Amino acid sequence: MSGGLYRSANAHGGGQPPNDGATFISAEPLNQPGVAATAPPQEVVAETSAAANSAVMAIGSLVSRGTGFVRNLMIGAALGNAVGNVYTTAQFLPNQVYEFLLGGVLTSVLIPVLVRRRKIDPDRGEAYAQRLLTLAVLTLAAAALLAVISAPVLTAIYAAGKDNTYKGLVNDLSYLMLPMLFFTGVSALIAAVLNTRGHFAAPMWAPILNNLVVIGVFGLYIGVYGAKALQPGQMTPGRILLVGGGTLLGVAVQAAGLLPALRKVGFRWKWRFDFRELGLRELGRLGAWMFCYVAINQLGLFVVVNLLTRAAGKENAGLLIYNNVFLLLMMAHGIIAVSIITALMPRMSAAAAEGRLRDVTADLSRGTRMVSAVLAPVAVCYAVLAGPISVVIFRYGAFTGENAVATSTVLLVAAVGLVPFAISQLFTFAFYALPDTKTPAMINIPVVALRVLLQIGLFLAFSATFAAAGMMLGNAISYLAAAVISAMLLRPRVGRIGLGAIMRTLGRVLVAALGAALVGLLVVRLLPGDPANLSWLAAAVQLVIGGVVIGGTYLGLAMALRIGEITEVVGMVRRRLGR
Repeated sequence: MSGGLYRSANAHGGGQPPNDGATFISAEPLNQPGVAATAPPQEVVAETSAAANSAVMAIGSLVSRGTGFVRNLMIGAALGNAVGNVYTTAQFLPNQVYEFLLGGVLTSVLIPVLVRRRKIDPDRGEAYAQRLLTLAVLTLAAAALLAVISAPVLTAIYAAGKDNTYKGLVNDLSYLMLPMLFFTGVSALIAAVLNTRGHFAAPMWAPILNNLVVIGVFGLYIGVYGAKALQPGQMTPGRILLVGGGTLLGVAVQAAGLLPALRKVGFRWKWRFDFRELGLRELGRLGAWMFCYVAINQLGLFVVVNLLTRAAGKENAGLLIYNNVFLLLMMAHGIIAVSIITALMPRMSAAAAEGRLRDVTADLSRGTRMVSAVLAPVAVCYAVLAGPISVVIFRYGAFTGENAVATSTVLLVAAVGLVPFAISQLFTFAFYALPDTKTPAMINIPVVALRVLLQIGLFLAFSATFAAAGMMLGNAISYLAAAVISAMLLRPRVGRIGLGAIMRTLGRVLVAALGAALVGLLVVRLLPGDPANLSWLAAAVQLVIGGVVIGGTYLGLAMALRIGEITEVVGMVRRRLGR
């Protein structure tokens, strides 16, 4: 249900498909104080190990997102908006093919099957994993070759409505970048094998290698060719080879970086062609609904790409800006919401398996209230400080001030969808805890249909300059619809989800958020800087001071309104500082 442009290896940590962001795992279970004090020695060791793994993954997630932003900054600075839109379209193609082939099925089907075979097979699932990797490598290689051959067809579909110069550059870059789907798929499968053997560090840190390579490539591009805003027809063969080949190199390095970890966990590569032993019929049955979920999402993304490609212009917000803003949303969601969801998921799964549905609804209600309370001030900052954020993070080199203004408009609208998106994802995970992959897939059909209709309607009703913001508005409304439909369908399955408590908390959160927004707007207006032509220094001052004021105002109002989720976090911080 994401509505994100693409989910490349550098954009997520290989977690569940609905996450659309890197997974941050909390080291502490919710509502379990004093575990370490009462646990037997062996459990203390296990908990310490889990905490250490979580810390590694958390740090890796933050570093990955940080380098990912630098990566996107360098792309915008080197290519500018016009060529950046073409580059983003070309990069989207291999990622969409990958999602169709493997993306959603990986976590929902392959990882659970690998875990089960590791427990029941005499060789702890090694032969099964070897067969699976053999089949996947052959399938991905064939798919990559077919995709490269079909590059002109894919270009014609996704760059419809553009001139031949635009299509020609997309096509040239696609020849170089479509093989990415092979390395992306291999990376994901190796990460799955490592995770089932208790190794989490390498899969979390490997995407950072990808980011660093791409950062270096675009740094070299700027050093050789300069940071100039070009049109697609001005891209020379040397520029195309450096940009497309360098992006492919980054994904290849990421895949290669995982190979030493396979040896470390004792896994040995061996070609096995007895694919009947994989139980392909079972894999197909288990993955059918998740494939449906992914396929519907990809059809929705196809509409976004085509509409934004048609709207792309010198100053219009196109694919590059849309994707930059979406990654900003996923940063907040991944660090805050996913950590809460990940902490609740094992609890809800265990409670559902044991028939303790009241515990499921209690965790679901608490998670909804906590996600809303914690993400609300972030959404306010994104909306109120959209201009300063866009200038400070993105306005470098060929990415002009006009591009930054266009980015701020998209970010302002996108902020509305942050909390609904997180809530809809939490409800989706509640279905997975039951376990049920069919219902989320069925919900996704009307949700994506609503999103597409809204996006097409907004595109036709407004000018091209509002196209990317219109896509984000369609996303936000569809996220809200997904949350409402999911809640309605969850209630017959698990009982009352505490709607009264949720609505009371949401009401208080809304009051605190509006108060913080008003104070933030007032302070930003009083600070120096022309909103239409904001310098980097003025933007940085507005961002720092405005962020502190918004955060402080929200916290004060939340304490005054007794929003329990905020007072609980504040109390926990105070206790830890006291220690």
